Amino acid sequence: MQAETKHLLEGVLGAPIKSLRSVSGGDIARAYLIETSSNRLFCKMMPGKKGLEMLRAELEGLEQIRETGSIKAPRVYFCERLGEQACLGMEYVESKNPSSEEMRRLGEQLAQMHQSTSSLFGYSSDNFIGSLPQSNKQHSSWVSFYVKQRLLPQFQMALSQNLMHTDEIPNIERMVAALSPFLKEVSPALLHGDLWSGNYLISNSGEPYLIDPAVYYGDPVVDLAMSRLFGGFGAHFYQAYDATAELIEREEDKIQLYQLYYLLVHLNLFGGSYYGGVKRIMDTYF
Repeated sequence: MQAETKHLLEGVLGAPIKSLRSVSGGDIARAYLIETSSNRLFCKMMPGKKGLEMLRAELEGLEQIRETGSIKAPRVYFCERLGEQACLGMEYVESKNPSSEEMRRLGEQLAQMHQSTSSLFGYSSDNFIGSLPQSNKQHSSWVSFYVKQRLLPQFQMALSQNLMHTDEIPNIERMVAALSPFLKEVSPALLHGDLWSGNYLISNSGEPYLIDPAVYYGDPVVDLAMSRLFGGFGAHFYQAYDATAELIEREEDKIQLYQLYYLLVHLNLFGGSYYGGVKRIMDTYF
């Protein structure tokens, strides 16, 4: 299989590959470090039509982040089908463990990225959160967007997989009424959309990079909520973010309500071990 992959990639690159080895690339894709005589590339490969859709969405998200000029994202060289696979080729960023100063830089640059705005919540196209579809239909109301494009699809998926019961899921009107006191209207900010510790890198030169985005325009606190869900990014990151960002409301209620979306995603991806976290937030707010 690797020999076939190498042959197909050489056709795309138009150059012989000196080295091709498997590297860590997340739970969904197979990933390779490719070395030619003049370059090193990181390649993600996924099967089938959905794989190509997912990689094209990732490409668009990386380019959207790069275009803000606020924080780095890997440069993409190609995204296309290779036989039965789809492949995304991008610059290889050699990374290291971050220092406190580099985490401060990540916080500052994320805050700067969040200053990129839009007139509507959502995005011009749908994308993915992990391997799940993420609907980005645009809304003028943040509460409406969050209920209809984030919570509702995940509740429906959990119901279809028998991970939740019908009587546990509030209707749209009840969700909007419950969330409205906490989710005040904000300016739509460009979000990474899936900001856990596996989705940023600190390069060997100390530059922060964002990877594996699920971009859309929403409340910037969404990214902060996800960053805190599995342990947090450390005090230096949050202090630098707060010092750089315009004043935002970051109450614990918002953090919990935005984490509900990610817990539902994990429930739908990985099963019942995440049900307790979902139920705790549901009992508190619904």
